Order: sequence, then structure tokens, then C-alpha cells
Amino acid sequence: MPNPEWIHSDELVPYDLAVSEMEARVARIRDSAAGEAIWLLEHPALYTAGTSANPADLKDPDRFPVHETRRGGQYTYHGPGQRIAYAMLDLNDRGRDVRKFVHDVEDWVIATLDEFNVKGERREGRVGVWVTRPDKPRNPDGSLREEKIAAIGLKVRKWVSFHGLSINVDPDLSHFDGIVPCGISEHGVTSLVDLGLPVTLEDVDIALKRSFTRIFG
Repeated sequence: MPNPEWIHSDELVPYDLAVSEMEARVARIRDSAAGEAIWLLEHPALYTAGTSANPADLKDPDRFPVHETRRGGQYTYHGPGQRIAYAMLDLNDRGRDVRKFVHDVEDWVIATLDEFNVKGERREGRVGVWVTRPDKPRNPDGSLREEKIAAIGLKVRKWVSFHGLSINVDPDLSHFDGIVPCGISEHGVTSLVDLGLPVTLEDVDIALKRSFTRIFG
């Protein structure tokens, strides 16, 4: 199977423009008029509301623009310093199994983090990818603190995927305070730089490309 086209945007991409471009590419992939693509980009600071979003989780609706979206999930933040990877892949060729596809995307994130010796993990009942923080005070029950480092929100239309994942490289973590990220209030968020790693967006791009081949073939 040929590798997807990798598209990279250096400038911040408005969210509505990104969705419009994705939907156009998805339609072309579905009609066999274009190949698969993965789009690497950043957005200006904004919140998105997935199909399961609880309005009560939008704590500061006036802080940043809020975009309704038809991807799965709840409220998320996007902004500078966060690597977005929108995956427009043809599941007709990759197996019509949405559950497996989501699992593979999670594995993709975990493999990418592993390139920086960061152990990303799934958590039952929580979306996204998490890391433990032995360097921070433990929870009241004595357990290690856990923080989210990557979010996943996918949409599949006629067996072509779009939307995708976001990895916190070096965003302003205070921007997450305006929402309950993904509806989870008892755990925080972190980034690669917050973990003490001098990682750039370009470093993450290289790792994403390398780990994609390992996970998806």
C-alpha cells in the first residue's frame, strides 16, 4: 500500500478552513480522484465541541472561539505549539473496522511518544493518550498523578477517515483551563516540553512519519 501524501502547513490554519479542506479531500479520496493524505498543522487558539460535548464543560465560552464539529468526543483545545495530524485514510483499503482503526491511531501516538522515551498509555474509560507524573505530588488516594498529552477525535464518512489527533508539544497549558478537556476534570494536561524535553514540532513530525509506517504499514 503506498504511503499517504504528507501535507505540512507552516502558518496557523483557521479551523473552518481546515474542515472545509478536509471534507473536500475526503470526497476526492472516496471518488478515487485523490490519494490518502495526512495534514500536519497548527490552529490559532480555539475550542472545539465534539458530538458528545456537555455544555457545562465549557467553563469560559468567551475566552476563545468555539467551533462545533462532527467528530467524536467532547471539548478539546487547539492552539500554537500543538501538533495536529489530520488523517484522511481510505478504510476500504485498510480494513473496514472502525474500532481497530481508532486503536491503531492510539498506537501511532504511543509509538511517536516512544521516540522521545515518553511512555504514553491508554486508560479505560478515558479517551486520548496519558502519561504518569512521578515527579508531581501523588493523588489523595496515593496513586500517581496522570496527565493527558494527546487527544484523538476521528470521523469516518463512507469509509474514509478525517479529523485525527493532537499532540501537546509546547502549547500554553493554561489555555486548557477554559474547558473540562474531554469531560475529564480529575486529571490534568501536559506537553513534551512540560515533561522537560526540548522537543520541537519538527521533531514530532519526523517521529509521526516514522511511526506511521510501523503501525499502518
